[in-house]
Amino acid sequence: MYRALYTAASGMETQQLNLENVANNLANASTAGFRRRRLQFQDLIYQNLVLPGAASTQQTTFPTGLQIGLGARTAASEIIQAQGDFNTTGNPLDLTIQGQGFFQVQMPDGSIGYTRSGAFHLDPTGIIVTSDGYQLQPAITIPSSATNITIGNDGTVSVQLPGQQQAQQVGVIQLATFANPGGLNSIGNNLYLETTASGNPIVGTPGGPEGLGNILQGSLENSNVDVVGEFIQMILAQRSYEANSRVVHAADQMFQTINGLTS
Repeated sequence: MYRALYTAASGMETQQLNLENVANNLANASTAGFRRRRLQFQDLIYQNLVLPGAASTQQTTFPTGLQIGLGARTAASEIIQAQGDFNTTGNPLDLTIQGQGFFQVQMPDGSIGYTRSGAFHLDPTGIIVTSDGYQLQPAITIPSSATNITIGNDGTVSVQLPGQQQAQQVGVIQLATFANPGGLNSIGNNLYLETTASGNPIVGTPGGPEGLGNILQGSLENSNVDVVGEFIQMILAQRSYEANSRVVHAADQMFQTINGLTS
């Protein structure tokens, strides 16, 4: 019965984390470029009362044994990389990556962060930055006199200047991808950092041979959270939590019965 208490408690802890993960997904259902997470679970070690294959006699062995599981634990939170829906905004600095890849931005400490959120702005000097003021890398400066900004599918940034008939190219947006994007470190603010698990970034032009996606100007990628699916996961987590709590209650009643017999 002690095992039943601890085993059920481990199940309640995993389902609590599961519900917290669902809450985070739902909270970011309207966050541009957000990637939902899915928890992965593992069973804990087993107590071998009779080891499978152990000798039952000199000539025979136990075919199955007797193993008692000790509960479950949360093993990992997987980032689901499915493409989100596109939201047309008409803003020339709103960009969507159609396919794989991340925008590169320079962090305050000089390191490079990665994001799928393409809601960019101009700082006072005309440099393209995120909503937090982090510069898009490589840095691109838009002249203050520019009357039109055009960003091609391959990341080419061109502007129309007064008195000029042809557009002037001012830079090229480069994207980055990883061998294991699920291994990136989420730090909030729609940003990821490179880790040993993710591998080194593979940088290239949109639509290039590196397998990077194309850039769509004037739109944003919505969160890929499936609200209906998250509600289903919430119900399942709640029911699993309730089932484990009933095991705790049943084990407690059995303890009460034993205490009544010994008193």
